[in-house]
Amino acid sequence: MKRLRRRTMIALILAGVLAVGVLFFCFQLLRNGNDWVGFFGTRYYESGAIYDKDGTLLYDGQTKTYADSSATRIATLHLVGDENFGTSLRSVLASRLTGYNFVTGTSLGSHDVTLTVDASLNEAAYSALNGHKGVVAVYNYTTGDVLCLVSSPSYDPNNPPSDINDNPNYEGVYLNRFFSATYPPGSVFKLVTTAAAINEKKDLDDFRYTCTGSLEVDGDTITCPYAHGQDMDINQCLATSCNGAYATLAMELGGKTLGKYMEQAGLLDSLKVCDIQTAKGSFVAEPDGSAYLGWSGVGQDKDLVNPCNMLAFIGGIANGGEAVVPKLVEKETISGTSIPAAFPDGTDTYKIYDADTCQRLKEMMRNNVVSQYGQSQFGDLAVCAKSGTAEVGGGQQPHSWFAGFVDDADNPLAFVVLVENGGSGAQVAGSIAAKILSLATAG
Repeated sequence: MKRLRRRTMIALILAGVLAVGVLFFCFQLLRNGNDWVGFFGTRYYESGAIYDKDGTLLYDGQTKTYADSSATRIATLHLVGDENFGTSLRSVLASRLTGYNFVTGTSLGSHDVTLTVDASLNEAAYSALNGHKGVVAVYNYTTGDVLCLVSSPSYDPNNPPSDINDNPNYEGVYLNRFFSATYPPGSVFKLVTTAAAINEKKDLDDFRYTCTGSLEVDGDTITCPYAHGQDMDINQCLATSCNGAYATLAMELGGKTLGKYMEQAGLLDSLKVCDIQTAKGSFVAEPDGSAYLGWSGVGQDKDLVNPCNMLAFIGGIANGGEAVVPKLVEKETISGTSIPAAFPDGTDTYKIYDADTCQRLKEMMRNNVVSQYGQSQFGDLAVCAKSGTAEVGGGQQPHSWFAGFVDDADNPLAFVVLVENGGSGAQVAGSIAAKILSLATAG
């Protein structure tokens, strides 16, 4: 009898362990099934295809092949991805491409995904970077549709370079700089300082600054590339991108105030774009009255921003204070058909500044183009923009930024161009932006 009880007890314990194991497995399947099915090492499940907005094939999961054109493969690699990219669409959309769900598994077949991206625009943007490391991105600031997203350097997934791990030209090649990198923003950050001044400095219209080419602050020197002029108002200070003027404003506003407006801009947060988390920016509220605070007000010191967040911030200014999170997927269909397989991705938004502040910024950014950068390079497009030349030290050339938007209901496009160690923001990044905008709005 005792032996029977003992055996019964052992059987109950084993049954309990089995039940716990089954429950644990079901929980893990529910939580991680998407990842298991889509893991790059998995070869048991067929995957759908990825197309650009015009139906150009970027990747076929059935045959494991990429686009026919080498230029297309290179320009879209960071979007499509291969086994080396954790933030690529082949990775983050794996469960959608296999058609997996918890109830039916993959039995209903794979799905195809059509992107908002124009592959030909990506090709042009990658070519315009001309071998420089950097980012080019364009999106619709009312819908969030990304038309162009390029991270450089890249390579042809059909023919990866043999020296990819040793050649400095491929440094950071596995990093999608648009989503996962942060950079000093340089003078593009002056838009944040301007927004703070518009709201916090009630006598801003009376502000005047005479630039001699440098500003002394307790033994430290804040420099401008040249003496910008006398008795400049805030519009002229932004257009000429006067460091002295903006360092003065920053020291008047204080580090906590600047930090608050950077946070409101969404530049300290991580955005979620198609299940890809962007890198967070950073800002240090330096001591009030210090040269370090002055430098942070012009986008230097310890300021860092992510290109995707910067694009959304710029789009928020264009959109009256409502920033739209970029999105990449236009539609999802059952493979080989036009039958919808899921509801279209929604539009996520967040508030940056109030509409009046954004309208003032918009007018000032438009003045930048007309009075400083040159309207002629943008044709008839009503471009509003801000350049940035971000010093990086170490004897290296500064990073080149150019960010802005087209103030046109028929072409609601915002853009960001970053050229690592490119030099002048307006000249280098600005010329790339002009070329891509011309192509994006043609026809």
